[in-house]
Amino acid sequence: MKKIINNTLSALLLLLLAGAAGMVFQACEGNEEDMPMPEIFYIRKADPAKSDSLVAHAFMGDNIAIIGRNLGNVDEVWFNDQKAGLNPNLVTPTTIIVSVPQVIPSTVTNYMYLINMNKKDTLKYTFGVDVPAPLVDRMVCEYVADGETAVIKGNYFVDDPASPLTVLFPGNVPGTIVSFTINEIHVTVPSGAGPGQIQVKSLYGTTRSRFFFRDDRNIILNFDDLTAAGGWRSGVMGNSNPEGISGNYVRFSGALAGGAGVTWNEDGFSFNLWPQANGRPDVPVYTGELKDAEIKFEINVVEAWESCALQMIFTPYSVTGANSYIADGSVPRGVWNPWKATGTYKTAGWETVSYPLSEFNYSFDGSVSANKLTADMMRGLTFYVWHGGVAGKDCNPHICIDNIRVVPK
Repeated sequence: MKKIINNTLSALLLLLLAGAAGMVFQACEGNEEDMPMPEIFYIRKADPAKSDSLVAHAFMGDNIAIIGRNLGNVDEVWFNDQKAGLNPNLVTPTTIIVSVPQVIPSTVTNYMYLINMNKKDTLKYTFGVDVPAPLVDRMVCEYVADGETAVIKGNYFVDDPASPLTVLFPGNVPGTIVSFTINEIHVTVPSGAGPGQIQVKSLYGTTRSRFFFRDDRNIILNFDDLTAAGGWRSGVMGNSNPEGISGNYVRFSGALAGGAGVTWNEDGFSFNLWPQANGRPDVPVYTGELKDAEIKFEINVVEAWESCALQMIFTPYSVTGANSYIADGSVPRGVWNPWKATGTYKTAGWETVSYPLSEFNYSFDGSVSANKLTADMMRGLTFYVWHGGVAGKDCNPHICIDNIRVVPK
């Protein structure tokens, strides 16, 4: 009899527990159906230092804080027709921190929409999204001939019938846009374009590039009238196969072994500009702040480059007649091996390379040097392909370089 009673009690307990669970489930369903509507009191900058700055609009990519009530159940936030990424850890009953989407809306309503988890309750709140003026980052190649197509990289390249997307070359000469996306413009270089900054104009403003088209500032070597003659190696010159971008160029070619530290091909992959032997005066090639400058040049890699690094060394005026500094680990230099990420590097024609002078802090084996680039070193220049501390593959690259210069970033 006792056993039967216990079984009966157990069954009753199970029924009670099941009923309770059902009530909890129904209560949850009911809560989700009957969620209170979110309310917005105000919107401010998310930066705590600017928490007293209330905003009614923000630029794409800005972080904002939505302050209100019943915000904990908000599942989606939209700006115009663009959904924002919502981090649950940044959602509380009184605050939502969110970034304005970086996609230009197709349909502009000038509203923000807060959607509850039940997908039925939506709060519509007046809020504008500002589109920045064009961001002009770089050109794939800064030296492009008249009538050829230049490629501009950046963002916010927007065309509008009322204010068409426009590219102006130096002298305010308009180029003909062939095609464009939000972050890339293909434009035909107009006849008569000269060196200088370009401008990109859209409905949302005009931006002048920091870089110079056909940059002619502080040219160290163009391999036409400015050569490395007088150095231990003056470099192998070329102007065809491939066609030059502006006259002659230096050609690095031949066999390279794939080891991390190997004997280098001095004749095929180096030049030494020693200004004293070259007949140049004892003046620096750049007089600005080195940390704010970069070395630039055009490059065309015709055959794949898959081992060793391009090492770049600035040397004082006193250095001449010997290149022992090349293997001197105390001499700081730039070490560039663009094939490292994928195992191979080849360009689709001429491209512009930028390398910050602040990164001229390596030794020949790719390790960080204890010494830094200093102003007295900004006289001579040596380029060579060797070592770099990263193992690659045996290869026969064909590397062409022109218009070496130092300019502000």
